[in-house]
Amino acid sequence: MFLPKNERVLALAYKAWQYGESLRSRRNRYKQYTYGEQWNDLVSDEHGNIITEGELALKDGKRPMSNNLIRQLVKCVVGRFRNSLYDNDIPALLKPIYNLNNLNELDSRMLEEFLISGCAIQRISLGNLRKGDGVWVENVNPSHFFVNAFNDPRGWDIEMVGMTHSMSITEVIMRFSGGDQAKANALRQLYSQDEIQQGGIFFKAPNNCCRVIEVWTLESKESLLCHDIHHGEMFMTDLTCRSLLDHENSIRKRNDMKEIISRWHINTYWQCRYLAPDGTLLDSYISPINAHPFVIKLYPLIDGEVHPFVEDVIDQQRYINRLIVMIDHIMSTSAKGALLFPANQRHESMSWEQIASQWAKSDSVIPYNPSSGNPGPQQIAANNTNIGAFELLSLEMKLFEDVSGVSSALMGKSNTGTNGSALYESQIKNATIALADIFETFNHFREERDERMCFMMQNVALK
Repeated sequence: MFLPKNERVLALAYKAWQYGESLRSRRNRYKQYTYGEQWNDLVSDEHGNIITEGELALKDGKRPMSNNLIRQLVKCVVGRFRNSLYDNDIPALLKPIYNLNNLNELDSRMLEEFLISGCAIQRISLGNLRKGDGVWVENVNPSHFFVNAFNDPRGWDIEMVGMTHSMSITEVIMRFSGGDQAKANALRQLYSQDEIQQGGIFFKAPNNCCRVIEVWTLESKESLLCHDIHHGEMFMTDLTCRSLLDHENSIRKRNDMKEIISRWHINTYWQCRYLAPDGTLLDSYISPINAHPFVIKLYPLIDGEVHPFVEDVIDQQRYINRLIVMIDHIMSTSAKGALLFPANQRHESMSWEQIASQWAKSDSVIPYNPSSGNPGPQQIAANNTNIGAFELLSLEMKLFEDVSGVSSALMGKSNTGTNGSALYESQIKNATIALADIFETFNHFREERDERMCFMMQNVALK
């Protein structure tokens, strides 16, 4: 069975995917910092070799350690959001959808993603899933998402959007064969070809799955905008229907009825296509609600750029880790309780190991030949040098709070007895104001999502 191709749309989708490479790369870095992998940045050693910061630290005799403040920061902001959910009333129309999709949980995880990557993306669909028919909401991983370059924070200039799917061959056949056994065999043969699985992650699905690429494009076509004055209706029809309109008007003219007025018009619509990695068209249809299914919010989207909340504290986190490693290195390499024992005074009946064990098991023995005189064993105890590392670490911890805008009060740390409760509440309020932009932006995302769900429910009810 012949399956049509649309390589032009596939090429445009891949171009949009390449445009998002920088965002996906930075998101992966910010995610690693948030969840504790904070020594993976690439640096060059003294020989010009590219290695990770952790490998460089080990090479210099240091032990890389992380004091993960970013994770606690993100948990604090998400906790404040979840606490605010109890004060918000859900509209009665949306309560079944909220309960069906467990949206409070989804939104909390979406906010966590929003703080890390600056991307809040959800997909809304109508269908029959495991729990039955209804409006379904799913969080979209930015690593699987692509969109054309756009600058409007509302997303009104988006003209292409989509995502990649990883499906088993059974799911591909079930969703795209349409009950046609010949098409099912063609799909099975299509995904059994080795060449279709070659390429990057855009074209190749992991775990021996089949890659399916969902692409939504804003397109236009010529049409007739018609006004039926007699019935008081406005409707759109194809240009091919002009002869039918002329025939209807001729009948109305004979019956002394008002004619249908029409004019040429450009109509826009959203077209969905499901493509295989070689451009084979698996399915295609026009959106019944004239909108793509994605709700998108990128933060803050200045000149099309995304700069998430976590990005602001990466440098402070790196410097804090370096200071901790430096302090640990200084403490571990300082000479403490070393024994200087002249080699010519060691008794033949005792080995150096026995001398060290008798003197102090935890201390070291350093044999030496004195240059002059005949000094006896000496105990050396050297103190650590105060180079200001502890003061600098304290300063960086304070800067971490200042840069993030999340104070110790907002993080729930105990208040000192010298400060009153009014001052403590004021500190919490001021810290919340510092995060107001993030919360308001995310709440606008949720409001837009809720409006889309209501529209889809009404559309289904009308049908």
